[in-house]
Amino acid sequence: MEFRYTSHQVARTSRPDAVRNDAFFLIKNVSTLRLTYQIRLLTLRASETGRKLIIRVPAACVIHRTLRTFRTEHSKIIRIEKV
Repeated sequence: MEFRYTSHQVARTSRPDAVRNDAFFLIKNVSTLRLTYQIRLLTLRASETGRKLIIRVPAACVIHRTLRTFRTEHSKIIRIEKV
């Protein structure tokens, strides 16, 4: 993974919305969910700590093709829940 840096050469990071002993939670209220830098970073962090990344979206949310591909590659780490 290629890290992006701020103007002061500090790697950008992301924090989950909630943390449990076995999972990170990311809650998105969007109509279309795409593969973002935030999702890639949290996936990396979840795999390094041995946790899962659970992304919660509305039931009407459409998952973009790039995110579906990424999810199949990392199926043991990422789970998308429509609520």
